[in-house]
This record gives sequence, C-alpha cells and structure tokens, in this order.
Amino acid sequence: MEPKNINGSSRIYEHDIIGWFEDVSEKAGQVQTETLRRILELNWGVEYLKKWFGNRNIQDMDATALESLYKSLVPLSSHADLEPYISRIADGDTAPLLTRQPIKLLSLSSGTTEGRQKLVPFTDHSARTTLQIFSLAAAYRSRVYPTREGGRILEFIYSSKQFKTKGGVTAGTATTHYYESEEFKIKQEKTKCFTCSPQEVISGGDYRQSTYCHLLLGLFFCDQVEFITSTFAYSIVQAFREFEVVWREICDDIKKGTLSERISLPKMRKAVLSVISPNPSLASKIEESCEELENQNWAGLITKFWPNSKYVYSIMTGSMQPYLQKLRHYAGGLPLVSADYGSTESWIGANVDPYLPPEDATFAVIPTFSYYEFMPLYRQNQDCGSAIDDFIEDEPVPLSKVKEGQEYDIVLTTFTGMFNLCCPPAAIPFSINIFVNLSNPISCRLIFSSS
Repeated sequence: MEPKNINGSSRIYEHDIIGWFEDVSEKAGQVQTETLRRILELNWGVEYLKKWFGNRNIQDMDATALESLYKSLVPLSSHADLEPYISRIADGDTAPLLTRQPIKLLSLSSGTTEGRQKLVPFTDHSARTTLQIFSLAAAYRSRVYPTREGGRILEFIYSSKQFKTKGGVTAGTATTHYYESEEFKIKQEKTKCFTCSPQEVISGGDYRQSTYCHLLLGLFFCDQVEFITSTFAYSIVQAFREFEVVWREICDDIKKGTLSERISLPKMRKAVLSVISPNPSLASKIEESCEELENQNWAGLITKFWPNSKYVYSIMTGSMQPYLQKLRHYAGGLPLVSADYGSTESWIGANVDPYLPPEDATFAVIPTFSYYEFMPLYRQNQDCGSAIDDFIEDEPVPLSKVKEGQEYDIVLTTFTGMFNLCCPPAAIPFSINIFVNLSNPISCRLIFSSS
C-alpha cells in the first residue's frame, strides 16, 4: 500500500503520489486495520509480542478481529517499558526482540520527554517513509508554489556525528541517518530540485563551517534557488544572523573563487572548491546589496539575494514559533510554509495546505506509516492553562473514530517495534495539544495549539 515508483517527470510523480494519498485517506479506517495487520505479521514471533500473545496463531485471523485482539492483549507502553529491549539491541543482542528486521541503526530522540535522549530503532522503513512524506508534501507545495525542474534548494541541513554503541550498532539522530541514506539522493531525483551543498558540507560535523559553506554556495547559485529550507526554523534564523557577520568574507570568496581559512576540514574544503569559481561581478552585486541591507537591519534579505525563491520551508510550529517574527523579517513577504509533523518514532502527518501560515498549519495523517490511536483528554478545570496534570485520559480510539474539536494524545504502533507507545505531547516535538478536525474531505487533520 505504497505509492508507485515513477522515475519520469516530477509532475507525473506528484500527480501519482497525491492520488495515492487521497485514495488511502478516503478509506483510512480500513487502511489502518490493514496497516496493523502488516506490522504484526512482519514482526510476529518477536519477544515483546510473545509476552502478550503467547503461542496464538494469527495467520488465518480476520484483520478486524486481529485489531480487536491486539487492543485487548497488548497494554499501553512507555519508553521505560521498551527501553530494556532497546538496551539489549544496543549491547549487541541480535535476537528478534522488537522487530524481525535486523536493527542496524538507532536514533537519538530529541530529549523533550523526561529531560533525556532515548534510543529508538531506525530501519529501512524509517528511511522510506521519510522519503514518502517529503515527496508527498513537496507535491502539495508545488500545486501552490510551482518550482522549476532542475532548480536548487538552499538547505541549511546538518548531519551530526554517528557513534557506535557497546554492541556495535550505529547511533545518531534520525536526520543524520536520513541524510546518509540512499533515500536522500532519491528525493532530489524525484522532486527534480537539488541541494546547493555537496554531501561533504552536510556531513562535515562542524556546524559553523557547514553554515558558512551553505551560505557561500547558496549565494553562488543564487539565481537557481527555488526555496530556502532547514529542519527547524531557528537554524535558518541562526544562519542569517551568522551571515550578518561573515558576509564580507563570503563576498571575497565568491570574487576570487577561494575559500576562507575558517574552513579547516579538508574534505569540506575540497568539495566546495571543486564547485565554486571566481565571479567578481556577482560578488560586487552581493556586496552592494549587503551594504544597503545593513542600513535596513537586513529586512528582506532572502528576497534580495534569492529573487526566484518561492517560499521558506521548515518546522515552524510549537517551540519554533518564537522564531517566526525574525524569519518573516528576513523573508520580506515571502511565504513561510510549515514542514511536516512527526516524532523520532514515526512520521504522523503531512502539510497538505501549504498556503496556510505556520500559526494555522494543519497536518493530514498518513494512515500507512504506523497504526495510530488517539487517547481523549479532558480538562478537569476549563479555566486552567496548558498544565498537563490538568488532563483526565480516556480509552484510546482508532483514527476512524476521532471527533472534531476533541483533544488527544497519540498512541503509536510502528513497523520499527514500538507497540502501543503512548506519546504525550512533549514526546512529539513542538506540540502541546492536539485537536482533530474532520470537516475536510481528507480523512483526518491534526491541528496543533500551544494553548
């Protein structure tokens, strides 16, 4: 139940992936039941499920009956319940503990829950769904803000250093795993938009050196840039604050086709120097614009330097909202588009209404990525603010049974071995409360609020 793999025109692929998504969304309840069945069949016999299912045979069970059985037998879990199994995987235990698929990568969570980072399995399914949600969201954005095939993206993206656990399993952030994956290269081919920076800049491991090179290459290809993006809004703001300091060096590098001595990493230097060449006229134009922008407190910086850019794209909800004012200052009227919604454990929803400002962003649940349940939350005191302790929880309901305007926590069952994992708002980045709105034809929209 995945979109077809089309290698032709990006416009054909966009039509295909949107058609696929609208089809699965119209029958989201049925698709969710089948998704749970696939998860259980693919991971049947793992130690964690055996603990609850025993020796039951599910092969001949009806999908609906299996869904009911799963809910009756497998209790809600927290990271603390699954952590002993993940610790054994990290220590080198290769037995099927949570998944039948070998776990070669572990992702570090954001640390927003319980104040510490946790390890979460990352598999081929994780990389595939990342590619799918990025491609789906890009297809919806191209309907509102069409981009040129063969254009470039100014991406302020960074791979952190991966490390080995005691048992030799590679660990790092989920974004690092994705940027190192084949799917990251495939995404550019499918969308026909290519990042300005080579892999050596993305994976350099030094934030400031990578940021300098992103800025330099973004300006070198300024007429080709179709949009500006980063995982989080604050990264874009920080990059342009850095630009206010280093613009003279960047202009000098563009003028001479050289690279500042501040870039000391050999592979990064070699990669960037293989791309740039002397361009005195461009350097002079940028220098003149910078002197003008300095007197305007850098207002409209993005539209000044990247005149063909269509929008700025990043996670802008929740804890990223305080950066919107500064980002709008730099953007100079260019639309801000909020990126998609998910957690380290699973992607959840795509932004299929990219014309909405970040403050009004909604996300449509993708019913094939994981099995989702929604735990109703009721405030004990309607006059209270957002204190989590003020909520009373009810029994989880499936995606097909959510009610408009109700507030929920999300419960995840994933292909990567997270079974009935309750994700309180802090565990899903940048959201406090979740409201479900069914007035749109797409089966389920999540509307996030910080109040």
